[in-house]
Amino acid sequence: MSNMLVKFQNVSKKYARQVALQDISFELPSRSIIGLIGPNGSGKTTMLKLMAGLIRPNKGTVMIDGKEIKGRIPEKVSFFPDGDNLYPFYTVAETLDFFSKMYSDFDKKKAFEMLAFMELPDDQQVKALSKGNKGRLKMILALSRQVPLILMDEPLSGLDPIVRNLIIKSLLSFIDVERQTVIMSTHEVTEIEPLLDRVMLMYNGQLQAVREVEDIRSTSSMSLVQWMSNAVK
Repeated sequence: MSNMLVKFQNVSKKYARQVALQDISFELPSRSIIGLIGPNGSGKTTMLKLMAGLIRPNKGTVMIDGKEIKGRIPEKVSFFPDGDNLYPFYTVAETLDFFSKMYSDFDKKKAFEMLAFMELPDDQQVKALSKGNKGRLKMILALSRQVPLILMDEPLSGLDPIVRNLIIKSLLSFIDVERQTVIMSTHEVTEIEPLLDRVMLMYNGQLQAVREVEDIRSTSSMSLVQWMSNAVK
């Protein structure tokens, strides 16, 4: 059985007259942490939404775990969106309860362990949380799902360095690397580089490269940021 979890075959996506992705093909393995990097508007969010089944391609095939997806597949994918998708009047604890009822694979014990690790009070209402604490809560919700694929769209965006560092530590501590693949889009390339097994570089709706991070370091003697800058010139 193939260990490839995600496969795009000649995938294109348009919004009205704007081409978001153009003829993208790749395969990604299971049990890895993958960075999706590139400038704003390069197609990263569109790619994640296609993997999550939130949108459909205009052309081509998206496959998760060997099956073509034609809609949402919550039993396979946990999606961490960039925007605010939490109910403001729930407390943190009520939010965890809601997710445990919505998703049968939600690991409530793990969620409360992460709450303690991130020092996030469970009695505060979501609307009263700072942006950093909302980011922590969204990370907890995403990582507490027992699914093969976790997708994160800019999980560190707009957070101060202390919160970013805490979230990176939580990724190291709570990802089930034996059973899960994590794909995250980010501009905080330097900070997440130590986490990554592989990187995908997007530019202007096209996939420029898929590389092992260790291969980039050993063959080019460059950091990920340097390699990215050279690749999109």
